Amino acid sequence: MTADEIKNIIAANLLCEHIELTGDGQHWYTTIVSPEFEGLRAIKRHQRVYATLGEKIHSNEVHALSIKAFTPAEWAASPQ
Repeated sequence: MTADEIKNIIAANLLCEHIELTGDGQHWYTTIVSPEFEGLRAIKRHQRVYATLGEKIHSNEVHALSIKAFTPAEWAASPQ
């Protein structure tokens, strides 16, 4: 899968104000800013992102995904 394909899948299933994705085709690193993360602990945020990729994770099309998940307020307060 390409970075654009993964980003499109995530964005189609999760309201994202910002999404970055880099990787080598097997190992991916993403930063996602979403109001849907409000009130969720880190593990729930990650589960929410993994859920958007569903079968792509289970079939190993997306082998490894490192996630940094922020609410809009957290993102605004963080050094970019």
